[in-house]
Amino acid sequence: MNSSEKNSSDTVVIRRNPTRAVRIGSIWIGGGHPIAIQSMCATKTTDVQATVAQVNHLAASGAAIVRIAVDTNADAEALREIRPQTAANLSVDIQENYRLASVVAPMVDKIRYNPGHLYHHERSRPWQDKVRFLVDVAGQHGCAIRVGINCGSVDPAKRDKYLPHDTVHPMLDSALEHAELLDSLGWTQYCVSLKDSDPQKVIQVNRMFAQRRPDVPIHLGVTEAGIPPQAIVKTRIALEPLLREGIGDTIRVSLTVPAEDKHQEIQAAQQILEDVAAGRVLDQAAVGQQGLNIISCPGCSRVENTVFIELARRVQEATAEFASYPIKIAVMGCRVNGPGETDQADIGLWCGPSFVNLKRGTELLGPVSYEEIIHRLRQEIALLVAQRYANRPH
Repeated sequence: MNSSEKNSSDTVVIRRNPTRAVRIGSIWIGGGHPIAIQSMCATKTTDVQATVAQVNHLAASGAAIVRIAVDTNADAEALREIRPQTAANLSVDIQENYRLASVVAPMVDKIRYNPGHLYHHERSRPWQDKVRFLVDVAGQHGCAIRVGINCGSVDPAKRDKYLPHDTVHPMLDSALEHAELLDSLGWTQYCVSLKDSDPQKVIQVNRMFAQRRPDVPIHLGVTEAGIPPQAIVKTRIALEPLLREGIGDTIRVSLTVPAEDKHQEIQAAQQILEDVAAGRVLDQAAVGQQGLNIISCPGCSRVENTVFIELARRVQEATAEFASYPIKIAVMGCRVNGPGETDQADIGLWCGPSFVNLKRGTELLGPVSYEEIIHRLRQEIALLVAQRYANRPH
């Protein structure tokens, strides 16, 4: 049975599933607590001054949790300087090197790890041992854990069991497996996220997980949603039905915007929660995605060239004439989800420091300069349209 929750204005109600309560710094998620909004820093973590400023700005804008990427010892040392300068609840985002958790745990309130990237470091060590290490570290320092599963970086062992375009079942299997291990270790202070760039898959996989594990708090979001306002529409398509069903204890709206505009993520999330609580939701049938779908990551410390944010906008403008064709274009800024998301797209732009890796599905067409990429992209789209839709009426 769902429980009721009033929002901060105490005037409207969102139905909630009875998940367990998990403490993240000064707040709780699940267990009937208010749905927490979160965001992530887009600054370089090693730029301490800029990161502190962004953390505090996001917190002041309404972010209950702010996530920071840490990939190196230099990032970890920067976090040591950042922590005393903010009272925000901090989540650390760890991808390949899980051992960094022991360095940063004293400075954060939550550790996010990605099951799809655990295999990178110490490949001969079983992933179960790595999770035990993370649990020990989290327990010593009072951190919560998020099992953060993403369609662009699914555990290879799970992905290989299913058809190439099935990201739902590999994600679900991974989430259930990790939740089972955490339970067996006696660790209950965790939540799970299952994110896809396709809103319908977000709905499907989170419904399936919530049905199997109604006790586990869920972090909702659409990964690589892209540029607003289209990205906000995609996120609403995914989150509104789930929130109305009582699924979701914390949410993030991922937007491809410059670092100084990251507060827009929080504003969009606040509006979604207010609208769902008041019954103002999108007509799902009317906004179903039939045409061109541009996905792009929101940017973080891992981005190798911040030009990719402007590139995403240029791609949107340059492809307007193809808007009616059901083609997926991925514009990705780093290695974490770049390879996987571009593999799943019809045309992928995986942005490096000085050039763009242009892909057609899994085929690498080659490196292209930032100056030439729009011209090449339009050529590839025109070729794809001619091959697929030659007989389609205009």
